Amino acid sequence: MSNKIELLAEDRSDKGKGASRRLRREGKVPAILYGGQREPRALVMDHDSLLHHLENEAVYSSILTVTVDDKSQPCVLKDLQRHPARPRILHVDLQRVLDDVEIRVRVPVHFLGEESAVGVKEEGGVISRHMTEVEVSCLPRYLPEYIEVDVSGLALDESITLSELSLPEGVEIPQLAQGEEFDQPVVAIHRVKAVVIEPEEGEEEAAEESAEVPTIKDEEEEGGEEKGSES
Repeated sequence: MSNKIELLAEDRSDKGKGASRRLRREGKVPAILYGGQREPRALVMDHDSLLHHLENEAVYSSILTVTVDDKSQPCVLKDLQRHPARPRILHVDLQRVLDDVEIRVRVPVHFLGEESAVGVKEEGGVISRHMTEVEVSCLPRYLPEYIEVDVSGLALDESITLSELSLPEGVEIPQLAQGEEFDQPVVAIHRVKAVVIEPEEGEEEAAEESAEVPTIKDEEEEGGEEKGSES
């Protein structure tokens, strides 16, 4: 578990697109806090402070503390709406958590031993990361900050699937409950394949014909040789 991450917020009374645009011009971010068997609560946060927190990978997979006035509430970050072209946060969704209620959170995957993996170091393969995060289900106290995957023993054409991950106590992957076909690879080692681009029909003939057409330089050289032989 990571250290406590606290998000400071204020209640938001104005709602609607116009009010949200005004808040963003003032350097604020509209937010919503929901869940926990309580009514949703409209909030507003300081944009620069929030952006600073988001630089920490742990904020995406940790139990956060949102503080409004002098009251605090544990929560998790559920969704972020970002500007498509600028480093701006447009909206934040936070979900309250209760100690005895399971939550679903996407946590990052940390890969270990990639450079020393058997399939890479000894067999010339390359690592292919199929997933960089995994959704887990657990009680808040069991929520891992990340999941480690050791690939050092992975050989060429081998993979590690979701069911083969080493999960902390009390943590499950809901996707696996849907059937064996959902047990997808997380990482694999495969051989690098060279791609040969074949010329399209007609291109090869055109290239040969153009090679046979004499250039001006060729004609001049031939003409020079003929004159030389006549003299």
